[in-house]
Amino acid sequence: MTSTPPPVTAGATVYGHPRQGGSRELKRAVEGYWRGRVTAGVLGEVAAGLRRANWRQLAEAGIDEVPTGDFSLYDHVLDTVVMVGAVPERHRAAVAGAALGGYFAMARGTQDAAPLEMTKWFDTNYHYLVPEVGPGTVFTADSTRQVGELAEALALGYAARPVLVGPVTFLLLARPAPGVTAGFEPLSLLERLLPVYARVLADLRAAGAEWVQLDEPALVQDRSGAELEAAARAYAVLGGLGDRPRLLVASYFGRLGEALPVLAGSPVEGLAVDFTGPAAGNLAALAAAGGLPGRRLVAGVVDGRNIWLNDFEESLATLNTLLGLAGRVDVAASCSLLHVPLDTAPETDIDPAVLSWLAFARQKTAEVVTLARGLAQGPGVIAAELAANRAALASRADSPITHDPVVRARAAAVTDADTRRPQPYAERTTAQREHLNLPLLPTTTIGSFPQTAELRTARADLRAGRIDAAGYEARIRAEIAGVIAFQEEAGLDVLVHGEPERGDMVQYFAEQLTGYVATRHGWVQSYGTRYVRPPVLAGDISRPGPMTVRWTTYAQSLTDRPVKGMLTGPVTMLAWSFVRDDQPLGDTARQVALALRQEVTDLEAAGTPLIQVDEPALRETLPLRAADRPPYLAWATEAFRLTTSGVRAETQIHTHMCYAEFGDIVSAIDDLDADVISLEAARSRMRIAHELAAHHYPRQTGPGVYDIHSPRIPTTNETTTLLRQALNAIPADRLWINPDCGLKTRTWPETTASLHNLVTAARQIRAELASTTS
Repeated sequence: MTSTPPPVTAGATVYGHPRQGGSRELKRAVEGYWRGRVTAGVLGEVAAGLRRANWRQLAEAGIDEVPTGDFSLYDHVLDTVVMVGAVPERHRAAVAGAALGGYFAMARGTQDAAPLEMTKWFDTNYHYLVPEVGPGTVFTADSTRQVGELAEALALGYAARPVLVGPVTFLLLARPAPGVTAGFEPLSLLERLLPVYARVLADLRAAGAEWVQLDEPALVQDRSGAELEAAARAYAVLGGLGDRPRLLVASYFGRLGEALPVLAGSPVEGLAVDFTGPAAGNLAALAAAGGLPGRRLVAGVVDGRNIWLNDFEESLATLNTLLGLAGRVDVAASCSLLHVPLDTAPETDIDPAVLSWLAFARQKTAEVVTLARGLAQGPGVIAAELAANRAALASRADSPITHDPVVRARAAAVTDADTRRPQPYAERTTAQREHLNLPLLPTTTIGSFPQTAELRTARADLRAGRIDAAGYEARIRAEIAGVIAFQEEAGLDVLVHGEPERGDMVQYFAEQLTGYVATRHGWVQSYGTRYVRPPVLAGDISRPGPMTVRWTTYAQSLTDRPVKGMLTGPVTMLAWSFVRDDQPLGDTARQVALALRQEVTDLEAAGTPLIQVDEPALRETLPLRAADRPPYLAWATEAFRLTTSGVRAETQIHTHMCYAEFGDIVSAIDDLDADVISLEAARSRMRIAHELAAHHYPRQTGPGVYDIHSPRIPTTNETTTLLRQALNAIPADRLWINPDCGLKTRTWPETTASLHNLVTAARQIRAELASTTS
């Protein structure tokens, strides 16, 4: 007689949840606090209410253990800066005087103190604030927020697991503070930081934490032997503590590689591992490392970054294999659900067939719970869910939306000649200088101007039928006329139309291309209180007609100065969308590039002398492992060139990138073959200018001199200082002067003052250069 095997114990959990609330309540409360309309107490009440709502929704959906500490008023890395006491010297007085005001000062800066630098969170479109440390940094534990949020959840009766950024990732993300001697490595402070983490862990244990999650996503990147040894040392120390909760070390966004046996061999009680997409290789690696016998494995089998429904049968196969490799297997999303919208239910405008292919945070939570049930009780208990899942997957695979033979034939016909401009840069730049006749150090902006309440009201009125298309167009034309008049008055050399018709630089184009689906409520946090609605790239892409030509030509009709055409590039169209996962990204990029190429040639035919194709996402989409980068950069740069290579020599092609680490893609920037590139440089103090100079970058460059993500108004002296630093790296005849990024998030008073200072600084530096050559 055979015995019945014991039931499998499998729980359901997530690492984090969207923070904003169903109607972006957090955004309004934080911005109200900044404007003095909301008190700190009211802001705290709003935040607490959102946390309670998140935990309730997760628990009611069937999540066994809710996360705490994932919620943030601005950024979870900034929260970690506060937790470990790594407050920059220039902000210490503000933090000591008013903790909340000081917190936001680090994020946004003040007129007297620059904010922390901001960059992309690994290869996502989320921006984090970069910690600053130096040899003199003294870490001190402040677990107030972490303990408080745990106490809130426990008091409501939820099983809760605090989530912290791990010490190794914190230091690997940090940068040397301003003025620190070159060669200093933040990771050298690990032994100084670990006692602070030990104190926080002890505080959480005393507050009732049974488990604490320490996130170490930096370990999915290429790491040196010294860095891996530091990780082993860190978890030997933390795992060896007596007074602590059980530790769950989490990784996500890719393969752990050499770090997996390091973590598996450490004295921690559990690992959380990504098993989606390219990270599926973690399954074989975990088996090769001997698994986690007797320990907890949290298996990230539901994609936490994209919005396509899970393949239940594939995930269950992975989970059943993992059962033999760990003492306990729990089911989770691959990373925090911070990176996806909240719920598909309000999206009543999307074709129901397409909507059935999508899973936002609440649907992904349900998928996690369903898979946990199937794993624990067998597939029979989820037979109905499996059948519905198979039907939805088949519907997507067979849909004409995902397979347009005309689009595919056109993409297959592309040749190498289509991706190269016929004239070399040296020949083009001569023709462009004659055609444009710009002064030395030409001034311009990146594209967008402030998106005022009046503009947002106009779009809402159009959607609601309160105004017709003609009325809306009249409002947009009036805004463009005002933007052009201001730029002429300010003295800018190359103008833009200000993009008043665009709520978002990707969604605007997506709504005019076939193959894309737009959401109404699919908000995702980009940074702080900045939320975007990434469109869904669901099928094959084509352009029914011109998208920007009429606005650009109207703007040009109002001025004798050149006006740039403004487009979003193909890589960014993919990266800032929820992109289809059923074909190679390079194939999708080529389709988008061909559609944009039509727009570029139409702009040129309409008389547009400069065309900017923005690619701010080129760096953020760079694979985290060096071995995966060459094929990505090959198709990414080809897509950009395919977009821009159909124009004449005298048409000047610009591109723009912002808030990323550019040093390791300088060769790719060169391979774009753009005539002019503008880049974020103000917060990083012109680092990119020197990186381009070290690479001998031969083309024109506009390193930003105005940090537009801060309400600070840079003075003329600050701007001239940055320009002199730029001139130490870039010859004057190849230097442009511009802000870091578009101005849509700034107010008109900030914009007016800052751009007047920018133009004054440019004139001052021109005069200095003229005096040295006369």
